[in-house]
Amino acid sequence: MSEPSPAAQAMDRLIEIMARLRAPDGCAWDREQTPATLKPQMLEECYEVIEAIDSESPGHLTEELGDLLLHIVFQAQIAREQGHFTFADVANGIADKLIRRHPHVFGEVKTDDPAVIVAQWHELKKAEKTERESALDGVPRPLPALMRAEALQKKARNVGFDWPDVYGALGKMREELAEVTAEIESDLAFAHANEAKFVAAPETAEEIGDLLFSIVNLTRHLKLDAEELLTGANDKFARRFRAVEERIKAQGKAMSDCTLEELDAAWNEVKAGGQPLS
Repeated sequence: MSEPSPAAQAMDRLIEIMARLRAPDGCAWDREQTPATLKPQMLEECYEVIEAIDSESPGHLTEELGDLLLHIVFQAQIAREQGHFTFADVANGIADKLIRRHPHVFGEVKTDDPAVIVAQWHELKKAEKTERESALDGVPRPLPALMRAEALQKKARNVGFDWPDVYGALGKMREELAEVTAEIESDLAFAHANEAKFVAAPETAEEIGDLLFSIVNLTRHLKLDAEELLTGANDKFARRFRAVEERIKAQGKAMSDCTLEELDAAWNEVKAGGQPLS
């Protein structure tokens, strides 16, 4: 009989350690955890894995994948204690699914066409998920809003509900922008006529949501990722804002001491890549 592979031995070791931590004489903190209490940390670990991928550091990614794997083993251990399932059930389940959804690799019908492979995957998935009634079922509501918007749009696309090209998506975004503009102008006119403080009406908020959804639709048609684009814009804003802070500090001032015009001038300097203001 052959000896287990290093990967199998490492996996067994991790599972045994987790069981020991959950044992009556193990760790009090680990014993009191439930699937629900672990959710925030598991989500955080997912984002840390993504950050590690972006860092392009193999060592960092190795560590973060381990942290995420711990949470999978943790959830499986709790389920085993409750008699629901084991880690082996989890691993075998995904292995069986991979074989089932890759007939072009494990079956007799062969193809190297990515489009055929993706279509085949969706058809097989649809046949498995007979309990789903809507084409949109299967998109988790807790997803970040931009990611969920893209996932919903892709689901709709799979049944033919989509713009045929980028021009349709661009036209829809322009339409939504016009509606947002009209609603804001209406809110401003109401506030002015009643000498009241400007407050965005519920209809305005709804139209802004529609605009954001249409922007995601446009980025998808451009084969871009809205989540990554906004992350990049956030990083750029933070980088430039910190540079503005440095310029203002170099003048012996605090941000709160400056007028908006001064701050805007510093921002434009940073944006243009110029030297600190004198």
